[in-house]
Amino acid sequence: MARLLLLAHAPLATALQAVARHAFPECADRLAALDVMPESHAEEIEALARQCILALSKGTDPETLVLTDVFGATPANVAQRLADGVRVRAVSGVNVPMLWRALNYCGLPLDELVTRSLAGGSQGVLAMASTRPQNQAFQVTPHDSQHHHHQQ
Repeated sequence: MARLLLLAHAPLATALQAVARHAFPECADRLAALDVMPESHAEEIEALARQCILALSKGTDPETLVLTDVFGATPANVAQRLADGVRVRAVSGVNVPMLWRALNYCGLPLDELVTRSLAGGSQGVLAMASTRPQNQAFQVTPHDSQHHHHQQ
Protein backbone atom coordinates (compact mmCIF):
# COMPACT_ATOMS: atom_id res chain seq x y z
CA MET A 1 0.00 0.00 0.00
CA ALA A 2 1.46 3.33 -1.08
CA ARG A 3 2.45 6.05 1.34
CA LEU A 4 1.83 9.75 0.70
CA LEU A 5 4.12 12.67 1.42
CA LEU A 6 2.71 16.17 1.16
CA LEU A 7 5.57 18.55 0.34
CA ALA A 8 4.45 22.16 -0.09
CA HIS A 9 4.98 25.77 0.91
CA ALA A 10 4.07 26.44 4.54
CA PRO A 11 1.40 26.01 5.81
CA LEU A 12 -0.21 24.15 2.89
CA ALA A 13 1.25 20.70 3.55
CA THR A 14 0.04 20.51 7.15
CA ALA A 15 -3.30 22.08 6.22
CA LEU A 16 -3.85 19.41 3.56
CA GLN A 17 -2.79 16.75 6.06
CA ALA A 18 -5.49 18.01 8.46
CA VAL A 19 -8.09 17.88 5.68
CA ALA A 20 -6.99 14.35 4.79
CA ARG A 21 -7.20 13.18 8.39
CA HIS A 22 -10.66 14.71 8.67
CA ALA A 23 -12.00 12.74 5.71
CA PHE A 24 -9.79 9.63 6.01
CA PRO A 25 -8.81 9.21 9.68
CA GLU A 26 -7.80 5.60 9.06
CA CYS A 27 -5.06 6.77 6.67
CA ALA A 28 -3.14 8.86 9.21
CA ASP A 29 -0.25 6.40 9.41
CA ARG A 30 0.27 6.44 5.62
CA LEU A 31 0.48 10.22 5.33
CA ALA A 32 3.18 12.73 6.22
CA ALA A 33 3.44 16.46 5.64
CA LEU A 34 6.47 18.67 5.24
CA ASP A 35 6.00 22.42 5.09
CA VAL A 36 8.70 24.36 3.26
CA MET A 37 9.52 27.62 4.99
CA PRO A 38 10.71 30.65 2.98
CA GLU A 39 14.21 30.51 4.48
CA SER A 40 14.63 26.76 3.87
CA HIS A 41 17.32 25.43 1.56
CA ALA A 42 16.59 22.66 -0.94
CA GLU A 43 19.26 20.33 0.51
CA GLU A 44 17.79 20.70 4.00
CA ILE A 45 14.25 20.01 2.72
CA GLU A 46 15.44 17.00 0.76
CA ALA A 47 17.06 15.48 3.86
CA LEU A 48 13.89 16.07 5.90
CA ALA A 49 11.73 14.62 3.13
CA ARG A 50 13.87 11.48 2.97
CA GLN A 51 13.47 11.13 6.74
CA CYS A 52 9.69 11.45 6.33
CA ILE A 53 9.66 8.73 3.69
CA LEU A 54 11.74 6.44 5.93
CA ALA A 55 9.44 7.11 8.88
CA LEU A 56 6.39 6.30 6.74
CA SER A 57 7.97 3.04 5.56
CA LYS A 58 8.47 1.67 9.10
CA GLY A 59 11.17 -0.72 8.01
CA THR A 60 9.49 -1.83 4.80
CA ASP A 61 10.00 -0.49 1.28
CA PRO A 62 6.56 0.77 0.27
CA GLU A 63 5.85 2.87 -2.75
CA THR A 64 5.55 6.58 -2.00
CA LEU A 65 3.65 9.27 -3.84
CA VAL A 66 4.91 12.80 -3.19
CA LEU A 67 2.27 15.46 -3.76
CA THR A 68 3.60 18.99 -4.11
CA ASP A 69 2.09 22.36 -4.83
CA VAL A 70 3.74 24.40 -7.62
CA PHE A 71 5.88 22.93 -10.39
CA GLY A 72 9.26 24.67 -10.55
CA ALA A 73 9.23 25.89 -6.95
CA THR A 74 11.46 24.51 -4.18
CA PRO A 75 9.01 21.83 -2.96
CA ALA A 76 8.55 20.47 -6.49
CA ASN A 77 12.28 20.60 -7.18
CA VAL A 78 12.91 18.56 -4.04
CA ALA A 79 10.12 16.15 -5.02
CA GLN A 80 11.84 15.62 -8.37
CA ARG A 81 15.07 14.73 -6.54
CA LEU A 82 13.18 12.21 -4.42
CA ALA A 83 11.36 10.58 -7.33
CA ASP A 84 13.12 7.57 -8.76
CA GLY A 85 10.25 6.61 -11.09
CA VAL A 86 9.95 3.18 -9.47
CA ARG A 87 9.37 3.35 -5.69
CA VAL A 88 8.83 7.12 -5.43
CA ARG A 89 6.77 9.22 -7.83
CA ALA A 90 5.90 12.92 -7.64
CA VAL A 91 2.89 14.94 -8.78
CA SER A 92 2.61 18.74 -8.63
CA GLY A 93 -0.50 20.88 -8.41
CA VAL A 94 -1.92 19.19 -5.32
CA ASN A 95 -5.45 20.09 -4.29
CA VAL A 96 -8.00 18.49 -1.97
CA PRO A 97 -9.73 16.39 -4.67
CA MET A 98 -6.34 15.03 -5.78
CA LEU A 99 -5.37 14.20 -2.21
CA TRP A 100 -8.67 12.50 -1.43
CA ARG A 101 -8.44 10.47 -4.64
CA ALA A 102 -4.91 9.40 -3.73
CA LEU A 103 -6.02 8.35 -0.25
CA ASN A 104 -9.01 6.50 -1.65
CA TYR A 105 -6.87 4.49 -4.07
CA CYS A 106 -3.57 4.13 -2.17
CA GLY A 107 -3.85 0.34 -2.45
CA LEU A 108 -3.28 0.47 -6.20
CA PRO A 109 0.13 0.13 -7.85
CA LEU A 110 2.03 3.43 -7.89
CA ASP A 111 1.62 4.12 -11.63
CA GLU A 112 -2.14 3.67 -11.38
CA LEU A 113 -2.25 5.77 -8.21
CA VAL A 114 -0.53 8.61 -10.06
CA THR A 115 -3.10 8.37 -12.86
CA ARG A 116 -6.03 8.36 -10.41
CA SER A 117 -4.56 11.26 -8.44
CA LEU A 118 -4.11 13.37 -11.56
CA ALA A 119 -7.68 12.63 -12.63
CA GLY A 120 -9.01 13.58 -9.19
CA GLY A 121 -7.07 16.83 -9.22
CA SER A 122 -8.25 17.92 -12.65
CA GLN A 123 -11.82 16.66 -12.30
CA GLY A 124 -12.15 18.47 -8.98
CA VAL A 125 -11.63 21.88 -10.60
CA LEU A 126 -14.95 23.15 -11.95
CA ALA A 127 -16.62 26.44 -12.77
CA MET A 128 -19.70 26.59 -10.58
CA ALA A 129 -22.98 27.97 -11.87
CA SER A 130 -24.38 31.02 -10.15
CA THR A 131 -27.94 30.03 -11.02
CA ARG A 132 -30.18 27.17 -10.02
CA PRO A 133 -29.17 23.73 -11.30
CA GLN A 134 -30.01 23.37 -14.97
CA ASN A 135 -31.31 26.97 -14.91
CA GLN A 136 -34.64 25.83 -13.51
CA ALA A 137 -36.85 28.55 -12.10
CA PHE A 138 -38.66 28.06 -8.81
CA GLN A 139 -42.12 26.58 -9.28
CA VAL A 140 -44.80 26.21 -6.66
CA THR A 141 -45.84 22.59 -6.28
CA PRO A 142 -49.22 21.33 -5.07
CA HIS A 143 -47.51 20.30 -1.81
CA ASP A 144 -46.46 23.87 -1.08
CA SER A 145 -49.72 24.78 0.55
CA GLN A 146 -48.45 27.84 2.35
CA HIS A 147 -46.28 29.10 -0.55
CA HIS A 148 -43.20 29.90 1.53
CA HIS A 149 -41.07 30.94 -1.41
CA HIS A 150 -38.66 32.82 0.83
CA GLN A 151 -37.61 29.58 2.50
CA GLN A 152 -35.96 28.11 -0.56
